[in-house]
Amino acid sequence: MRITLEQLTSQPKQVIDLLEIISIEGQQYMARLSVGNQQFLLSDKKGVTCLFRSAWQLQEALSDLSIKESQVVHPSAYHEMIGMEPAAIEPLRIRVQTQRVQVQKP
Repeated sequence: MRITLEQLTSQPKQVIDLLEIISIEGQQYMARLSVGNQQFLLSDKKGVTCLFRSAWQLQEALSDLSIKESQVVHPSAYHEMIGMEPAAIEPLRIRVQTQRVQVQKP
């Protein structure tokens, strides 16, 4: 599913469990957000995936949101690069931030 920054900011109590900063070709990054058991791609109002020039730029764009954990996710094409058959390899995951989210008591 897709979600816009405007939709995220309109829900001030929304907590994002995991922000995955996915590295893609061309030195660009996109955001996959896990909220509960749902995943969303950060998109613009037209449904086009938002792309960022750096992980820092992406984190800055989402800095007003409550995010429990952020990871940079870098898929590997190592097998293909060295002439081997493509293989299913888990992407490299680098934790860049964890945050204690404070729950406001009624």
